Amino acid sequence: MSQPFWALVVDDEDLYAQAIGREMGREGISCDLAYSCREALRCVENRQYRVILLDHRLPDDDGIRIIPQLLSQQPDAAVVMMTAYQTIPNAVRAIRHGAEDYIVKEASVAPILERVLELRRRAQLREEARGPADAKCEGLVGRSSAMRVAIDELKKVAVAKDTTLLLTGETGVGKEVACRFVHSLSRPAASPLVVVDCLALPENLVESLLFGHERGAFTGAQELRTGAFEEARDGTVFLDEIGDMEMGQGKLLRVLESRTFHRLGSSRELPLRARVVAATNQDLSALVQAGRFRQDLFQRLSVFPIRIPPLRERGDDILLLAEYFRLLYSERLNKPTEPFATEISEALLGYAYPGNVRELKNIIERAVILTESPRIELRHLPQRVLSLGRKRPLPSHQPLEVVPGVDSLADVEERMIRQAMNRARNVRTQAAKLLGISRFQLLRRMQKIGMQPESEKSPDKNS
Repeated sequence: MSQPFWALVVDDEDLYAQAIGREMGREGISCDLAYSCREALRCVENRQYRVILLDHRLPDDDGIRIIPQLLSQQPDAAVVMMTAYQTIPNAVRAIRHGAEDYIVKEASVAPILERVLELRRRAQLREEARGPADAKCEGLVGRSSAMRVAIDELKKVAVAKDTTLLLTGETGVGKEVACRFVHSLSRPAASPLVVVDCLALPENLVESLLFGHERGAFTGAQELRTGAFEEARDGTVFLDEIGDMEMGQGKLLRVLESRTFHRLGSSRELPLRARVVAATNQDLSALVQAGRFRQDLFQRLSVFPIRIPPLRERGDDILLLAEYFRLLYSERLNKPTEPFATEISEALLGYAYPGNVRELKNIIERAVILTESPRIELRHLPQRVLSLGRKRPLPSHQPLEVVPGVDSLADVEERMIRQAMNRARNVRTQAAKLLGISRFQLLRRMQKIGMQPESEKSPDKNS
């Protein structure tokens, strides 16, 4: 992270506060300790904190009452209330005063540490969404392994300035965004990017729209018109949904092979200076087998194929993108909003996104429009996200048998973890979702029971 992650622990039980401080230090989190409200208010005047762990009952005041004072000095801090006695009214009161969460203190400080580490992870996501990134200028946001592979491949192909690129992936994953990223890296700054929607190309005008025509080339051609390849000059031509292009495949193949073209009605060859990027959400090899797409054109387009992964395979990229879009629409609509609360993040992570990044973008834009205050709430999310994003109990074809007096809670937990890992085929992110916990919490519990995490397997590979 660009800024150090500091935490403030406010608790009059000095041994408990010190135990929290030691555990956070082991995780690389810098920590200050305060044992009263007065000391806490003095601390926030001198240092910026990312998390404030605040005990409810302090010797000189009620911890809940000083939350607004702390947040006035530390507006970006997350306040987590700690108490030995959980009551619903106090929890509601703490949240209304601005607390992020409300945790019951236990003998072990592990739950508190897990919550702080989760807040640090979310802070990192927010910083990545705000800060500069190599692909951010074109909206290509992501740090998941699947997305990093795609971004690295896009960077490599950008160096080969005339190589034809084929982008594959489901609708809404960001294929045009990926094309713009390659364009920005490989073409002159002022060069155009011409987008051609192959699905919308009229059959009788395909060649004219792509290559242009001379005056009088056909009935109705009353003036000279340049086509997409000529308009792009030394920029990029993006052939979107190339799998839906039926007419003109042969002539497109010739252009790609010879890197020359001519307008309809003219015999003068013009050089193709632009890079050609094609994209499809279909399986082109299947279209070839069905006789709907030319084999030779498929081979020519597939010089460098790159798959843009669907959002459901990108894990925490969902929150990173959500934060990116929140900042984007807050600025565009001039409506400042706060970072997403935990319940919003959990709802967003639990949804499958059949419309991928485009759908997430629309969801966040809608939420920013609907909110009447800086805080985005669950009611601002679409019902489909709330209904499908709720945590579900662990699905199982085999019931989890528990023998009272024989099985301990640890035994049951271990069996649930092993069952979830088996059902998820050792994909820890999916196993965590089945259990209704975060991936980090799953790893901690696996370590606790001595279950060594295996190398994570891809969900589409057999064990």
